[in-house]
Amino acid sequence: MSHLRIVSLLPSCSEIVCGLGLADRLVGRSHECDYPLEVLRSPVCTGPKINVRASSGEIDRQVKLLLQDALSIYRIDVAKLKELRPDIILTQSQCEVCAVSLPEVEQAVADWVGAKPRIISLAPNSLADVWNDILRVAETLDVAERGRSLVRQLQSRVEVIAGETRAVSHSPSVACIEWLDPLMAAGNWVPELVGLAGGQNLFGEAGRHSPWLEWEEVCERNPEMLVVMPCGFDLVRTRQEVPALTRQPGWTKLRAVKNGQVYLTDGNQYFNRPGPRLVESLEILAEIIYPNLFDYGHHETGWEKFPNPVS
Repeated sequence: MSHLRIVSLLPSCSEIVCGLGLADRLVGRSHECDYPLEVLRSPVCTGPKINVRASSGEIDRQVKLLLQDALSIYRIDVAKLKELRPDIILTQSQCEVCAVSLPEVEQAVADWVGAKPRIISLAPNSLADVWNDILRVAETLDVAERGRSLVRQLQSRVEVIAGETRAVSHSPSVACIEWLDPLMAAGNWVPELVGLAGGQNLFGEAGRHSPWLEWEEVCERNPEMLVVMPCGFDLVRTRQEVPALTRQPGWTKLRAVKNGQVYLTDGNQYFNRPGPRLVESLEILAEIIYPNLFDYGHHETGWEKFPNPVS
């Protein structure tokens, strides 16, 4: 059993730690780490420099302004971090917008006297990367077998869905939207999830960062289904931000809109977190794409159908 003191600066890392049965070793977290509920007992070590309640367009403006000046969009409470005396700090080097980055953590502990914590940085781009990250974290925390067991369980649940969808005769075209203003398609592991759930992903490539998207491209490809999963937004926020899409020219002419196949999801809790709950994200997509085949009970908590105004 590991007795290491762990600080997690990434929500998915906190979920991995808890999935490995080591929630009691978590002594600190980021301001975004909120699942499972037991992580809320740990003190917060980071905070945002931007107004996270602003609109999609304003958040994008603030982020780009800070990054233009080579500034981070997060702050680390170095005094709190030092007070917690972690043996391990879990962070990421994938996206400077998603969470505190590796260079920032390295800078935060650079002048510590005595033993310095070991920094483990994750940068997953695909489902395979996520499984490997779980194994890597488990090995680092001295619970390698637990890691292997957790990955086997997750992969088994994925295979159940993939096995069902392989037999379907029609794979509907699906557009997954990760940001609304400006428009961004979902990349990384999301195209894989769409394929496993039986859909045909239109935008974004598996294993590659989420790309910016022109509205004209959406109209041109005319998806059968539109799934909205803004990074960092829950269902309530997503609902509030949808007008950024619905006011676009030609919105009502899209097949997805005309056929009532527009869906809102809790991107913050599911699709944007490269941890164990990517399997729940797959379940959500399976429920959306093939409601006659799948019902995992995520409706109204993880996703909802957008009201169809088109007669």
